[in-house]
Amino acid sequence: MIWSLIKIITFIIVISIVTFAAGAIIDAGGIITMQFSIYEISLTPIQGIILITLFMAILLMAKWLLGIIGAVIRFFNGDETAITRYFNRNKEERGFKALADSMVSMAAGEGKGAINNANRAERLLKRPQLTNLVSAQAAEKFGDNKRAIKYYKRLLKNDQTRFVGLQGLLKQKLLEGDTKTALLLAEKAFSIRPNHDQTLNILFDLQTEKQDWKGAQKTIKANVKLGKLPKDVGLRREAILLLADAKKMLETGEIENGKAAAIAANKSSPGLIPAAILAAEMHMLDNNKRASSRILKKTWGINPHPDLATAFAEIDSNETSSERRKRFNSLTKIKSEHYETKLLIAELAIGDEDFPAARRAVKELTSINPTVRSLALMAAIEKGEGAEEKTIRAWLNKALTASRGPQWVCEKCSNIHSTWQPRCENCETFDSLSWKTPSTDNTKVTNEMLDFTAGILTDVGNSSSIVSDIDEAEVVKN
Repeated sequence: MIWSLIKIITFIIVISIVTFAAGAIIDAGGIITMQFSIYEISLTPIQGIILITLFMAILLMAKWLLGIIGAVIRFFNGDETAITRYFNRNKEERGFKALADSMVSMAAGEGKGAINNANRAERLLKRPQLTNLVSAQAAEKFGDNKRAIKYYKRLLKNDQTRFVGLQGLLKQKLLEGDTKTALLLAEKAFSIRPNHDQTLNILFDLQTEKQDWKGAQKTIKANVKLGKLPKDVGLRREAILLLADAKKMLETGEIENGKAAAIAANKSSPGLIPAAILAAEMHMLDNNKRASSRILKKTWGINPHPDLATAFAEIDSNETSSERRKRFNSLTKIKSEHYETKLLIAELAIGDEDFPAARRAVKELTSINPTVRSLALMAAIEKGEGAEEKTIRAWLNKALTASRGPQWVCEKCSNIHSTWQPRCENCETFDSLSWKTPSTDNTKVTNEMLDFTAGILTDVGNSSSIVSDIDEAEVVKN
């Protein structure tokens, strides 16, 4: 403290002397005469300025010499590192300057300067945590990925910088397309810092891409626990992962484990249509029709879907059309005014050859919101009631250019999928598919669609055969 005060006072005195001398030189304007006892010195202003400069240089030299002398004295008094510290101080200052220059060059977009200054700082400073990080970032920013990987690997050796090193290597491996190594790095980074948002997101994306459904479930639970995801969203996504895992286990012959996972997925998210269908199928393995019916009805009450109706029909495949229609009453009374429910009622009535009931169910739909299914059903009704060919053809012509209706649409990129998937096939976003009508319909007439309509016109069988072909029309009309 005292030494710092002495240095400040000395600095002020020196500045005052220099200022006074400079002022005297300016005021003199000509020859400056200085007299010391019997000696007299005459100087021009230029010579005076040179003298002041020499005086300052002598003071700096004296300061440097005093520093060395002080270091030597401390060395002989037992401080063995005093001399080394003295010389290292200047080296450290130059190192920090090089580090600062590297960061400035990086910000200015000067790649070569940034890397050269980073290398210089590395030689001068004994701060590998700092210099390795700046060197890695400089190399990475200007495309020298090989050098960047070298420095990121060095960061792994220090506890303080290990996570940063993992993040850097993870980024490089993703750029290289080495997702296998990237997944291992993301798992390690997650174990070190489980609440890091970016790591959680990257880890989850890699796990779902690699179909590591169990690992992805742990990541989702961590997201919910840390408050990164709402609980309801977390439960739905966990259900999707359970469903995907169940399908994987069933494919490999792990029936009991797959069955348990499918039922758990349905319990986590009853509104998830594919989970409800698979859970119902699993109960049917035990011939538990009641449990299957209960699951499908509950999901229908949340989100009516034609696949649910198909699964409900498969619970008893040997019943007559009248028996089926009667059994379906327990399903169709749920959300009876829903568009999908009315279509289902019409299809069941056509199968039972009750064409007036089918017309009552579907007629309003053909005017308010005509789709391929509703218009094809009207064509089937007309045929079943013996209408003229031109009447039937008129309905089918409308169907050729009508909207396909609700489909599996990605909320992010609006890509349309023929079947539900955990990830969008286009943008690879997880849990982005919704059953809805696309904002831009993709209706177009195909040869298969024309063949289908021609089949209705020439079919001489009963009208139920027409209903069985309606789904085919939806498939070919893309």
